[in-house]
Parts: sequence; structure tokens; C-alpha cells
Amino acid sequence: MKQLLFYEQPVALNKERHRAFKIDNKGASFSFTKATNSVIITGMEFVHVAKEYPIVFAKAGDRIVPLALLGLRNDENLFVNEAGHWDARYIPAFVRRYPFVLADSGDGNLAVCIDEGFAGFNTETGIPLFNEAGEQAPLLENAINFLKEYQGQNQRTEIFVNRLKEMDLLTELTARAELAGGVKFSMGGLLVVDEKKLVELDKEKALELFRSGEMGWIYAHLLSLSNMNRLAEMLGKIGGDAVRIN
Repeated sequence: MKQLLFYEQPVALNKERHRAFKIDNKGASFSFTKATNSVIITGMEFVHVAKEYPIVFAKAGDRIVPLALLGLRNDENLFVNEAGHWDARYIPAFVRRYPFVLADSGDGNLAVCIDEGFAGFNTETGIPLFNEAGEQAPLLENAINFLKEYQGQNQRTEIFVNRLKEMDLLTELTARAELAGGVKFSMGGLLVVDEKKLVELDKEKALELFRSGEMGWIYAHLLSLSNMNRLAEMLGKIGGDAVRIN
């Protein structure tokens, strides 16, 4: 899972180069996520995400990250229709931060970047990024604050995932589904919390999870797995009735 997923031309914002640029969200579309079947989420999002999507974990290089599953097949987001509308009450922060993103500047620091490929990034219409003095306009200030908060929540989530690994609570899961026409497919490489190991944790470790608030995240994750069947039902409407996932 790449941090710059669906960013076509990410460039560092520069108040000289981009001084006249604006963001026009009129007619904004989520079509840029159409070929994405999962996005990284933070622990603070688990409760909201669990109401809509399955939450799973997956390896990303040498890390393990939590994901909201958006589809069961590669390159397919079941929550975005042909008009680019997102059909769910909660949209993950990973998506909402677009077209802005924090990216490695090459010197160990993070730079505020924007996707120059974003259709609403222009010099004609919309809300300006910089004021006449070349300072950050409110839109850009709000975007940067959001990115900083998101970055902080990412770091907090990494601590949580490392704790799950240290406690050996993660186990592999392969989700399988079958369409009415007999077409079968599966998603491997997924990880979930092992409920048996969770209930067998010693009191000290269980209390550690409870006091940190992470036990709530774990149960939100476990409850969210029932949304796998929702994905199967949504897929069934596209390619025929789908059987329940196992």
C-alpha cells in the first residue's frame, strides 16, 4: 500500500511557483479512487470505518498497516459509482486529504505536496492557496493542519500495530467469494486479530490495551469483519448474485 496512491503528479508546494493557483472543488469527484480496493486508515478512524467497511491488516514493505477494504477484486472500489459519487457515510481520511499530501522531501523532512494532475488545480477559478502577500490562505492552512493531524495519528497507529505484533495477536485470513455464475476469487495476504489469543492474554497485557484505548480499536476491527458480506452483496449487484464470503 503506497502513501502516494492515486497521486499522478505530486509536487512540493512552492509559494512562488504556485502563488496564483487555486482549488476548484465544484463538481468534485472521487473517480480518482475508482481503481483502489483498499486505503490505509488510522486507529482513531476504526469506530467510524467499522460501520461501513471491513478493517484488516496487511504488510506494506517492512511494516504492517490497517486498511479499510473498498472492494474484493484488484483495482475496484465498490463505493464509487460511475458518476464519481462516494456511496457511504464515512470517507477515510486517506481519501479526504486529496489532492494534498505530506511526502519525503529527500532530506529527512516532510514537504506539503499537491497533485498537479488534480482537475480542480488551476489559476482561473476556485479558492486561492496563497494570498496577495504570498502567505498561506485559509484553505491551505486548513489542509496543512489536517495533514499534520493525520501524520500524528499515523504514528500513533504504528505504535498500536507494533503492540499487536509484539503480543502475537495477528493471524492470516484469506477471504473467498463466489458469484452466481460460478466465478470464484479470493483475497490473500490479509491479517486479522486472533480472538482466541486475545481472550487468552494475561491480565497485564489486556489492561495495557484497555488503558491505551486500543482494546476498543480491536473490537471495532473484529466487528467490522461482518462487512465482508456487504462487499460480496455489492459485488453481486455488478456481476451476479454473490454468495456469502467465508
